[in-house]
Amino acid sequence: MALSTTCSGLLLLCMIAEMWDAEARPVDFVCDRESRRAMNTVAEMETALGVCDDLATLSSPVQLPCIKVHKASWESKSQQEKRGDIVASFGVLSNGVKAVRALSQPGCSSSLLQRLEHSINNYLHILTHLELNQGPVESPVLSCVPSSTQSMSTVLWSYSRLITGKLEWLVVSLADRCTHQ
Repeated sequence: MALSTTCSGLLLLCMIAEMWDAEARPVDFVCDRESRRAMNTVAEMETALGVCDDLATLSSPVQLPCIKVHKASWESKSQQEKRGDIVASFGVLSNGVKAVRALSQPGCSSSLLQRLEHSINNYLHILTHLELNQGPVESPVLSCVPSSTQSMSTVLWSYSRLITGKLEWLVVSLADRCTHQ
């Protein structure tokens, strides 16, 4: 019981910290690498996963985001297309996590799934509010056929790769918007 209370308290504290980060403007997200690093809480979720024994194998499969990048085709996409690809990937993952969370029992696993869902939604909020100059608004389109897994570790690994891969590449390409003082 004490371990469950400790886990729930730790997850609540981390969620509050994440909500604080979510108040940043999208341009702050683009221009402040430390803010982006602080918002990426996958390592903390992986640590919490070690406490949630019942979450190692999920009750149903979760579709994984598209994380592979062919450099030449990625570079030929507009910023709108890149954002659409990333938004679609986050959306697939978010829907899968919501579905699994709906089936989970209250407790450590439910709290961790809720935290993951909240984190994904923070990224989606920032991405959908980024002002991109070029081209028409693109509908989110996946760049792959998503695979699925029942391993929470694999879900977190894929989520981390999406953040540190495609999302970071998009943000770096927007760095010219930042004014350095």
